[in-house]
Amino acid sequence: MSQKLVIDPVTRVEGHGKVTIHLDDNNNVNDAFFHIVEFRGFERFIQGHPYWEAPVLVQRLCGICPVSHHLAAAKAIDQIVGLDPEDLSIPAQKIRKLLHFGQVFQSHALHFFYLASPDLLFGYDADPVKRNVVAVAMEYPALAKKGILMRKFGQEIIKMVAGKRIHGISTTPGGVHKKITVKERNRFLDGKELPSIDTMIEWSVEVLEFIKEYHSKNSTFLDNFANYPSGHLGLVKKDNGFLELYDGNLRATDWQGNITLDDIPDVDYAKHFYEGVEKWSYLKFPYLKHIGREDGWNRVGPLARVNICDGIETPLAEKERLEFKAAGGAINNMTMHTHWARLIEILYCAEMMKKLLEDDDIISNDLLRKGERRKEGVGIIEAPRGTLIHHYEVDDKDRITRCNLIVSTTHNNEAMNRAVRWVAQNEISGQPQVTEAMMNQIEVAIRAYDPCLSCATHALGKMPLDISIIDAYGNKIDERLRM
Repeated sequence: MSQKLVIDPVTRVEGHGKVTIHLDDNNNVNDAFFHIVEFRGFERFIQGHPYWEAPVLVQRLCGICPVSHHLAAAKAIDQIVGLDPEDLSIPAQKIRKLLHFGQVFQSHALHFFYLASPDLLFGYDADPVKRNVVAVAMEYPALAKKGILMRKFGQEIIKMVAGKRIHGISTTPGGVHKKITVKERNRFLDGKELPSIDTMIEWSVEVLEFIKEYHSKNSTFLDNFANYPSGHLGLVKKDNGFLELYDGNLRATDWQGNITLDDIPDVDYAKHFYEGVEKWSYLKFPYLKHIGREDGWNRVGPLARVNICDGIETPLAEKERLEFKAAGGAINNMTMHTHWARLIEILYCAEMMKKLLEDDDIISNDLLRKGERRKEGVGIIEAPRGTLIHHYEVDDKDRITRCNLIVSTTHNNEAMNRAVRWVAQNEISGQPQVTEAMMNQIEVAIRAYDPCLSCATHALGKMPLDISIIDAYGNKIDERLRM
């Protein structure tokens, strides 16, 4: 007789997903699945719209990372009007990058301080009432304050460039529509109204010291939990292979560091990727064609990016990257080390924002370029959660006829399913009773990937959770409710 354990919804992630764990008569795990149960349909209903509307429309995919979709779509639309990324004016490129670094900075701060830190600070077996940012603020007020203000800083950068913190508009085909004033820029440099960018860099270093100390004290758990081999995918700079978040070539390695995708240009992505489907999830499973479905899947996001790059251009983040590599090896497959890598990227973004804020190019009026019309465009950036692909085809009347989106969480779909199976097989299999701590370990493994399942965020409190054990005949033999 088989049994099925259902965790629905998975909490403290963006959107709604559920987990099912199938047990046999001895309570051993037969299999486990991470289901995405929401259906959005953006690829279909964006068809027929004028291409210049895409950067505005696709922001509605998500309330957490609208900037990422806005910029990926903008890069694709630039190509439709005949411009590659390097063809834009230097000021427009730098303003877009400032917007992007602000987005990654605030999103990483949101994930680490609001969603992940309760598990790290209180343990995955803590009372659910305590596993939230409110409890963090009460017991670790200095850390919580930094997290809140770091996120606010990134949001204010977004507001300056795009007009609003969420769903603002910055790009226009061929550039940006608004320059930055000296007064707007100085607000982030002088520290009078907001903590300055120098303070953001200082705090980023301090949080990295915290996570390194945490790793030294909890290495057994962090090194072994959901540790499994995988490929790694991301963008790298075109000239030197360094970490790149806005525009670069696609690089992938296998779990040992062997190159499986050798710095290809973004417009060639479709030659190298297929997307598999499963009947139990709306989310697809991307993989490299030449390797195949079984072994051609890749993780994306902070861990993958730090794994595959040859260096980081900013000095403080590069120093941290070298420490990370020394601790985890040439290729790090340890899921819980993703938080460490995410904080390295926070520091990198802070350093890059300082560099751009001090650059007079961002207060220039040279914002637009024009080119010759094309029929399709591809835009790829590194969103906070990983590689994000937008691909549009248009007709002679400027209407979108085809749209293909591969979002970061789609790339990580197989990785998250592997993480769920790892926890199920190593922590739940053979146990006579499934405890609260066991259930939360499933969520801890998923949360490491910061999945963005739609535009909702479950960040606070005791989220509803319904876990049922059902036998082979459909009889409910046990149930656990959390409201």
